[in-house]
Amino acid sequence: MKKYDVLIIGAGIAGLYAAMNLPKEKKVLVVCKDIPWECNTFYAQGGMVTALNESDIPSHVEDTMAAGSYHNDEKAVEILSKMSLETTADILKRGMEFDVDEEGELLYTKEAAHSTERIIHAGGDATGRYMHYFMMVQNEHQLQRNTLVYDLLIQNGKCFGVKALVNYRAETIYADDVIIASGGVGSLYEYNTNSRTVSADIHGICVEKGIELCDMEMMQFHPTVFVKTPFARKLLLTEALRGEGAHIVSEDGKRFLFDYDERGELASRDIVSRAIFDYKRKTGEEVYLDFSMFEEAWFLKRFPNISRTFEAIGYKFPQDRVPISPAFHYAVGGIKCDVDGCVEGIDGLYVVGEASSTGVHGANRLASNSLLEGVVFAKRVAQHILTKESIEISIPKFDKDYKNIVHHENDEVYKKRLRKIMWDDMGVIRTKKGLLEAKNEIFDMKNRDIGRLLELRLNTASAIVEAALKRKESLGAHYIE
Repeated sequence: MKKYDVLIIGAGIAGLYAAMNLPKEKKVLVVCKDIPWECNTFYAQGGMVTALNESDIPSHVEDTMAAGSYHNDEKAVEILSKMSLETTADILKRGMEFDVDEEGELLYTKEAAHSTERIIHAGGDATGRYMHYFMMVQNEHQLQRNTLVYDLLIQNGKCFGVKALVNYRAETIYADDVIIASGGVGSLYEYNTNSRTVSADIHGICVEKGIELCDMEMMQFHPTVFVKTPFARKLLLTEALRGEGAHIVSEDGKRFLFDYDERGELASRDIVSRAIFDYKRKTGEEVYLDFSMFEEAWFLKRFPNISRTFEAIGYKFPQDRVPISPAFHYAVGGIKCDVDGCVEGIDGLYVVGEASSTGVHGANRLASNSLLEGVVFAKRVAQHILTKESIEISIPKFDKDYKNIVHHENDEVYKKRLRKIMWDDMGVIRTKKGLLEAKNEIFDMKNRDIGRLLELRLNTASAIVEAALKRKESLGAHYIE
């Protein structure tokens, strides 16, 4: 029998930083579905927010609350900002190298809806990749790949571990404490910027177990994404581009965003996404991101990854403008928990990072608060686990069997259909009619002969649609026409 002190599901920034805060003496296992760098952290471009000092905290809190349409839990936002001073100092002390100027001082950038420059970055536009690599190297605990969790072992209000496919073989892994750090729901959408492994399985298990999901209608779309590629994961063009001064233009070069909001390119993501979506729908034209105002040497140094990625498909930056569309980017809602990451009513179960809903983002996430949320709440979860007293409980028998764990022959067809439904009806702009149609379609698919993983995706999708139907008024990322 495999038993651990702590099992961490997910090897992104939230999972790895939780592991870094658990001592070596603890028997900890970090699992990930595929290879460890196939996660959303790896693809995070912009950077990580940090309060500049004590006096910047109120302003960071206000920016976060305003971006979240004041739907946020203010206590959680204050914790996020206050603890950023401690976690950023810790990450720097451990040796993480962020971009600095000639004098060796940290460089800060600004993104939409921030009132000041407070975002630190690494490798220009590769912050997530650098932080992920740094945390992988720092991790002293066992890390196991090719591990796909398909059930949580819960009985009498206590979590005892998981059932998972490890290298395609069913295994049971027991643990005193289980931390869910499995990320968001990107693969549910036809156009998304997420890693291919992010498919909302764990949220689907929670639906089945009666574990509360919160704010699931709050799905954030990124306004500037190159979607003309055959892969599910589309190419993100970081918001930092607009922070530095890039323009969004129509085919004839007009900066039409000012017709929608006086802040133009620097309005919050939901506003910019809807404006592009609406403009394309009304005019039938392409919309472009234009960088021609930048000096070439500076651009290549500040945005090396974007320049290289797009050069490979025939674009030369900053001269060329690139066609863009909104795409699903970030799950603002998630598995409900308190500010220590505890899942209410289930002892020994925690959630952190994008999978969670602490209430910190409200109705829309402020740019670059996600990497910060991952580290702050990972640290809190680790501290909570280390300070609670351990009680020995004998493990009950879990004998539920699943026939078609992975796939059924029709799953691929249904998966594609689901992605299209979610994009069309649960996307940037929603209508009651569309939501009801989506609800019926999802219900229909759930009653087919399908594999376990598709069933979990459908559970999550229906939770998102139900939440959207419940909220009759538009708020933040939830826009109902």
